Amino acid sequence: MADLSPSAITRKARTKGGIVTIVTVLAMLAAMSLTWFGLSANDQVAAGYDSSSWLWSLTRGELARVNGLTGKVDTRSQALVASQGHYVQVSQSDRYLIVRDQHTGRISALDPATLQITASQESQAGLGVQVALHNQAAFIIDPVQGVVRQLDPATLQPIGEPLRFPPGITGGHFDGAGRLWVAVPSQGTVSVITPAPLTPPSNGTGGTGGSGPTMARTEPVAEAFHDLALSALDDGVAVLDQTNGSLTLLRGKDLKKVEIAGAAGGEMPDRSTGKDIAVTVVDGRKVYAISGEKVNEFAVPGAGGAVRPAVAWAGLFYLADDAAGKVYAIDGEGKLVNTIEAGKPGGRLDLEVRENQLFINAPDGATARVVNDKNEVRVVDKFNDDVVGGDPPPVTPPPPPKPQIGKPGAPRNVTAAAGDSQVRLSWGKASENGSKITKYVVEGEGRTWTVGARNRSLVVDQLTNGTTYTFTVHAVNGKGDGPSRKSNPVMPTGDVPGPATDVKAVENPDGTVEVSWTAANGQGRKITRYEVTAIDAGSGALIGTTTGATKLVVKDGELEYGTQYAFTVVAINDKGAGSEVSQPSGSVVPFNKPAQVDNLSAATVGSAKGTVRVTWQAGDDNGRQITGYRVTAGGKTQTVTATNATLDGFGDGEIVGVDVAAVNEAGTGPADTTSAKTIANAAVSNVSAGGETYKGFTVNFAYDDGGGTAACTVTINGAARAVACNTGASGYTVNEVATDSAFTITVSVQNATGQAATSGPVTVRTRRLNGTIRCVGCANGIGIYSNSRQQSNEAVGDAQNGDTFKAFCWKQGTAGNQSGDAELFAAGENSNKRSDKWIQITYRGNQRYVPFIWLNLDDGDDYNDVPQC
Repeated sequence: MADLSPSAITRKARTKGGIVTIVTVLAMLAAMSLTWFGLSANDQVAAGYDSSSWLWSLTRGELARVNGLTGKVDTRSQALVASQGHYVQVSQSDRYLIVRDQHTGRISALDPATLQITASQESQAGLGVQVALHNQAAFIIDPVQGVVRQLDPATLQPIGEPLRFPPGITGGHFDGAGRLWVAVPSQGTVSVITPAPLTPPSNGTGGTGGSGPTMARTEPVAEAFHDLALSALDDGVAVLDQTNGSLTLLRGKDLKKVEIAGAAGGEMPDRSTGKDIAVTVVDGRKVYAISGEKVNEFAVPGAGGAVRPAVAWAGLFYLADDAAGKVYAIDGEGKLVNTIEAGKPGGRLDLEVRENQLFINAPDGATARVVNDKNEVRVVDKFNDDVVGGDPPPVTPPPPPKPQIGKPGAPRNVTAAAGDSQVRLSWGKASENGSKITKYVVEGEGRTWTVGARNRSLVVDQLTNGTTYTFTVHAVNGKGDGPSRKSNPVMPTGDVPGPATDVKAVENPDGTVEVSWTAANGQGRKITRYEVTAIDAGSGALIGTTTGATKLVVKDGELEYGTQYAFTVVAINDKGAGSEVSQPSGSVVPFNKPAQVDNLSAATVGSAKGTVRVTWQAGDDNGRQITGYRVTAGGKTQTVTATNATLDGFGDGEIVGVDVAAVNEAGTGPADTTSAKTIANAAVSNVSAGGETYKGFTVNFAYDDGGGTAACTVTINGAARAVACNTGASGYTVNEVATDSAFTITVSVQNATGQAATSGPVTVRTRRLNGTIRCVGCANGIGIYSNSRQQSNEAVGDAQNGDTFKAFCWKQGTAGNQSGDAELFAAGENSNKRSDKWIQITYRGNQRYVPFIWLNLDDGDDYNDVPQC
């Protein structure tokens, strides 16, 4: 007789494609240097006890240890190149640091003092496998296979034998007392695991023990096949029945139930500290705050869309809104206390309470935040440097139009398979119609069962063999109950086939997954169909049915890219009787070609000839690491690993079209297209000169830089002057040139094309400045000299009162024995002059000098009106 009950599911799971393969430790593998800030290695370890946390930077692929008391980074690792651009899970204690790359599955243990990798091993890539670390206890949890394995945190060597559960467990989080909690949705139970001690005690190099972890306690918390979420507490665990909103609190030996109307489909953080617990309906932006016997409900501010589960900290509840790049701090009554700008809109925000601080990290940003127990916020510069000319924050896109929300549709393909005094029901997902499905309701023979939204199967027992039964299934969402769909009639019987064996799964590069198995023994009856169930972390649902064939190809899009799955098979015979559930297949991660790149743009490179620069952001990798980008322009294709490329070799002023497509193991994804224009030759126009004075003039011009960085030259009577091009419009002033002189001017403009544009010549003449000899009572006149000094051998003649001369420039000279005219000085006419200034004039066809004290200049009589000689 076949037993289809959850307890009959085997706890033996193959490790092929499963949790991990132990790899020989590569000593000092890829040793990474540190950026130290005045701390020795011993100081670094000691600092780990001082409210610190390691935070991940996605774009640079590095870890930064943030001191929560100072809000500053004290240690940064060199880039983990293989994980750059990937999300990683960072598990840490005061003495150990373990990182799992969610894209590749690689697990690395690092020495916090040196940040050298001490051990590495592989795990199944994608979302699923996770690492849990508390003090000296480390676990790797494979929820799909239901395997929990303890490891030494320094060497990653196994400790004892792994614990095995039915496939599709969830949780795997330590409480404050150092116990690991996991939940089994297919059984409706939660279990606590006590780690085995390291033997001998770990001294930083690790140690392994002969004994393994033990399962210390198992408690029923929900009906079988309900969706479960758990949050580890300071001493115990909170388990949410996501199907009906019931919360079970296990604190110490006490077990307490809290019914929360409306919390179906809610979520909780992995860890909750203190007395407060929060249940968040993330897509409904609603929080239920549980404090002792009191449950308060409040809404989350913002424009809509999903939020992350609320984290209780220091009397407030903190919620990350990824779409807005903000974290809201709300008190227990629902009052908004603070809004923290924490990241780029649309990025991811991670919240973790650690060592009496709340750390808010934006993995794709340069900053993080630390909130102390007084709810004071510090901004952390993870890169610890200032960036000049950084991009402005992106503009938050308008929220998408709200979809029409209604009750769910009917479940698809409700099938019933008979067992001995029981029936196994399976069905496909119902349409959500804009509101998340929280549960399915199964009805038949006067009984009603609720099943989790992700666990779309149910074993109904206590039935009578030989009696025909029919069941109905309907979905429930936030708008109510959807229409029912009826199963096929089914008659329980002891005449059941044997189980399928050797179930295998292979992911294909087109997004499909091929599941195959060895045919079941029909025990004398014909096998008419096989039902295949897909199992991921915390759930299992019917994914397809074959009519007797021993292979099923799961279509692209039926499974989530990048998520681990295993598969089980049930054989159904011609009497409608079903076999036991097969052992699960190895885990696979569906994948396909990467999605189109995001935010593709191209720009002219103004400093280089025939060059454009293209930038973009990675789109979804669709389950496999993006290994490069194909960049095509001008008929040439190159592959780059960065998210930017500089392309050259094009013509001047050419519009260059560029295609960019991401590449992963499945191939090249769809391309996005952009264009940019290379720099053209520069041009100059509208050259003019005016504003003439006694000693200068102004040159005006217009120019076109051709899209590049232009250099401008003004040439005056053959002498070139480099000028700022932007002075052309406002006027470039030429000073200290000769008075009453003609000047020929040209302007040239050149950029990186190398071709200079030169204007035609324009001419200008400076104004003439005259001066008149003023000397009363000097019958012999004023001496004129060949130099700016009063020496008899350099005298060339005399000028009389009233004589007019053309003034060219002034020159510092000697005072000589000039004294000036007493009458004029008394009248104040010459009182502002100094006898050591000499003016160059034209005297008898030659350039000569006369003391400024005796020469009155036109227009103000200021020697500064002429240039200095």
